Amino acid sequence: MGAFLYGVALQWKLDIRSKTLLITCYIVPLLFFIIMGGIFTSVMPESRAALIQSMTVFGVTMGALIGLPPSLVEIYSSDIKKVYKANGVPLILGLALTNISAYIHLFLMSIILYLAAPLAFHAEIPENPGMYFISLAVFIAVSLSIASIIGLAVKDQAKTSMFSIIIFIPSTMLSGIMFPIELLPKAFETIGKLFPASWGYKLMTEDIFKFENLLTFLLFFVFAVVMCHILLRRIEN
Repeated sequence: MGAFLYGVALQWKLDIRSKTLLITCYIVPLLFFIIMGGIFTSVMPESRAALIQSMTVFGVTMGALIGLPPSLVEIYSSDIKKVYKANGVPLILGLALTNISAYIHLFLMSIILYLAAPLAFHAEIPENPGMYFISLAVFIAVSLSIASIIGLAVKDQAKTSMFSIIIFIPSTMLSGIMFPIELLPKAFETIGKLFPASWGYKLMTEDIFKFENLLTFLLFFVFAVVMCHILLRRIEN
């Protein structure tokens, strides 16, 4: 356990020095919040009711899909993988450490948004904070699990960024954070449901627990775990 905690602390320090993680988990989400939060609340004052949730969905989705995969590519497509094998370290450790570290960063960023939105734009605080943070915790975990598939499946940094952006754009545009999902064509609404962001926004804006939403996240997570297991076996060979 001590070695594992040391590994988490070490990964945290490496991530703090990472420009990619700093940009994707903090700078861009917070800049988006400052600019778009002002626009949303000026053009649509009613957006204050779900401003925290919409900005958080954007930040978590970006930090997971664009921030995590490059870190995994750096581990599993470099000499770090050889070091793991030479020292008998399970390859899953790199995946676990990067996910835990990214999870902490994204949760911290979400707390910043939660505290800043009411002060900056008079955003409404969720009526049930406990339910909100449970939903947030689940959403971050599932988003990172999906992002892990990209990081393990693609071995080239440039291609990783391309695939991440291809998934990131529809994830945010079709999630309902920009405009009500009911205004979208039925086909786009259906496509949006294929991404965790849509369900994350829905889960965090509801004040009562709905099992169907949690079940969807469970299916996403199980799918991601199975895919990551298959990809890790392929990397080992």
